[in-house]
Amino acid sequence: QVQLVESGGGLVQAGGSLRLSCAASGNTNSINTIGWYRQAPGKQRELVTDISSGGSTNSADSVKGRFTISRDNAKNTVYLQMNSLKPEDTAVYYCHAETITTQGMGARWADYWGQGTQVTVSS
Repeated sequence: QVQLVESGGGLVQAGGSLRLSCAASGNTNSINTIGWYRQAPGKQRELVTDISSGGSTNSADSVKGRFTISRDNAKNTVYLQMNSLKPEDTAVYYCHAETITTQGMGARWADYWGQGTQVTVSS
């Protein structure tokens, strides 16, 4: 079991920056990938960026060059540094973790979500 709590959302002007944090707790060593999704009103939830246990990252084309994901394993925290924010970045941002656990002879994958944090970019 993994619990995810986001923080750092808020209101910023276009062109500004914001850093989101996602604090993970529970069985954090089971996390295979962790990252960020977002959902704007009337739109589907979409992947923003994530990072694997091996350190590889994946990002949406719309945020490449502007958003950077990083994590501090000692603090069990993942960050999303958001620069050059645009009004279209306005959304609820969700931390997401994919985990794999072993039990007996089997293995199980699971998905966990944070509660979301609102990011609003004004212009």
